[in-house]
Amino acid sequence: MEKPFCKHQHVFYTPKRKTEGRMLLVFFLTLVFMIVEVVAGYSFGSVALLADGIHMGTHAVAFGIAFSAYVLARRWSRDKSFSFGTWKVEVLGAYTSAVVLGVMAFLVLQEALLKLIKREEIRYEEALFVAFAGLVVNLISAVILSEGDHQHHDLNLSAAYFHVLADALTSFLAIGALLGGKYLSMWYLDPLSGMVGFFVIISWSYSLIKDTSKILLDREMTSPIVQELIKRIESDGASRVHDIHLLRVHHDKYACILGITTSKERSVEDYIKRIEEVDNIIHTTVEIIYCPEEELTHQQNC
Repeated sequence: MEKPFCKHQHVFYTPKRKTEGRMLLVFFLTLVFMIVEVVAGYSFGSVALLADGIHMGTHAVAFGIAFSAYVLARRWSRDKSFSFGTWKVEVLGAYTSAVVLGVMAFLVLQEALLKLIKREEIRYEEALFVAFAGLVVNLISAVILSEGDHQHHDLNLSAAYFHVLADALTSFLAIGALLGGKYLSMWYLDPLSGMVGFFVIISWSYSLIKDTSKILLDREMTSPIVQELIKRIESDGASRVHDIHLLRVHHDKYACILGITTSKERSVEDYIKRIEEVDNIIHTTVEIIYCPEEELTHQQNC
């Protein structure tokens, strides 16, 4: 009789239906407000309204990316073609959103420099209306996205939240600058506030790109978990780790691949038990090479 084939599952996905729903709500809220601003800009001949509508459009794209990442990670969660599950689909979404955030920051800087070099007439009443309306929309979006309990672990959600904060920041700075220009004739506050917004937004973008690219490139060997694993394996004085790989498979959960050289015959279960004592390791592959004590000593000296 043919033996049944048993395959070890690599499903590290955590359902996030509520987060999906919140992201979709924020996406539609931003999209609707973007359409209203673009239509109003064309109807009233307001460049400020039109520009802010396009600005909101970049955020709508980012929220669409974030929502799509959640949906794809869920739908592909049991697809066997993914070696370690689909969590990194969310990380890829966060990375893409961070890049969009950085591009948006440079667009803000470009417009600020142009306005500083070439002063243009500002329609303060309409611009203030846009700034206040945008601030309200973003505060509502921030409340919706902040309802999650694990936002600090969810890079995809954090990226979307940074987009909301960036938009709220630019609206807040714009309100102060426009009030200063309208009542104190300090027209230059508007482009200067844009420059301040650029530096804050680009720092958020850089931080997100740094965190997500580290995960996507499996740059995990500086983690203290690596030294902890080596310490536990080599604690018997007869074993040596000659090869080790650490891969993040879900938030703070890791898979590890270990190559162990030992001068005494030990079971795989013995090493697995030591590894399981290390927090956050949820998947382990161990290769054991038996080497006589004198050969092992020679290799260590070399």
